[in-house]
Amino acid sequence: MTHHKHHHFSLESHRHLLKLLHWIKQNVVLCVAIAAAIITSLIVPPDNAYADYFDWKTLTCLFCTLAVICALKNIQFFTILARKIVECTGNLRVAVLALVYITFIGSMLISNDMALLTFLPLGYFVLTSTGQQKHMAFVFIMQNIAANLGGMLTPFGNPQNLYLYSKFNIPTLEFMQIMLIPFLTAIALITVCCLFLPREKICVLETCTDRLPINRTVLYLLLFAFSIIIVFRIIPYWIGLIVIPAALLLLDRKALKQVDYALLGTFFCFFIFAGNMARIPAVSNLFSSLLEQNTLIFSILSCQVISNVPSAILLSQFTTNYPALLLGVNIGGTGTLIASLASLISFREYTLHNPGRAGAYLRDFSIYNVGFAAVLTLVSLLIL
Repeated sequence: MTHHKHHHFSLESHRHLLKLLHWIKQNVVLCVAIAAAIITSLIVPPDNAYADYFDWKTLTCLFCTLAVICALKNIQFFTILARKIVECTGNLRVAVLALVYITFIGSMLISNDMALLTFLPLGYFVLTSTGQQKHMAFVFIMQNIAANLGGMLTPFGNPQNLYLYSKFNIPTLEFMQIMLIPFLTAIALITVCCLFLPREKICVLETCTDRLPINRTVLYLLLFAFSIIIVFRIIPYWIGLIVIPAALLLLDRKALKQVDYALLGTFFCFFIFAGNMARIPAVSNLFSSLLEQNTLIFSILSCQVISNVPSAILLSQFTTNYPALLLGVNIGGTGTLIASLASLISFREYTLHNPGRAGAYLRDFSIYNVGFAAVLTLVSLLIL
């Protein structure tokens, strides 16, 4: 009997362990953030100063925007919109340009991670239903670059912008002026890359029968506009924390469950990590001197190793040169696979559909990303 019990117990614990490992695999970045927060907390023990680490406005804006996007996704808003656009194109080159531009514009409005989670499946859907799977790696890489660079023009286009915009209280027009030339360069580069695709005719996909529920669509779009107004500091952020969850509790509870809480948790932990690092004198002196020499180059290099969001949070403790830091953590999203959380999303999605092709994808990914990073760095050095 005890043997049977023991066997059942070991099976149960094995199952829990597998579950835990699966969760860690799904949330690698969050786990790294938790570890970084814990390790630095051992060096700088928790005290009253911890309260100043957190940027509650960034966390609130991120939560509100993510929640409304989940609600829009649940009524198929993005899929129907994008399918309509694709139905209007007749050949491969135009269809891919449309997909990449949708991702680009999407990231300006709904953040880079959400744009990829929304539009990569659409890219897959377009290529498989028209028999063009051989172009999938190229299309995914272009969508990935578009998502990382499309978000750079607006304060809410990606999480690091949202953070720096509120941390340094950057005026909206000045923010967009800093980012405009690299943003236009990125559009030109992406367009040129896509023009190399053949102008092969592709069949129009089977027409879409889903219809948008008018009332809900209007309500969600109003809530989305409301969350953007909060980002632009027109309404105090705490009002959003009351209005948006209350509205979604009535309209779509599932959307509140689907919010990417791992991303919010990652931010929370990185705030602790960055706050602690800033209080370690050796780190503080090293970072300050490196950033003084060249904020742009150092922030781009930092992203390659610890990714763009933690770089923005960490480096903002050591410099007031926000134009260079802003450009650095946006351009720095291209380059290595870990330079941006969004790139890991594309890699995961691609290998899911093409097991065994990870190596080839990584090679192409690196060539395009390093190329983009190099050109945009040169452009930024000229304008700073």
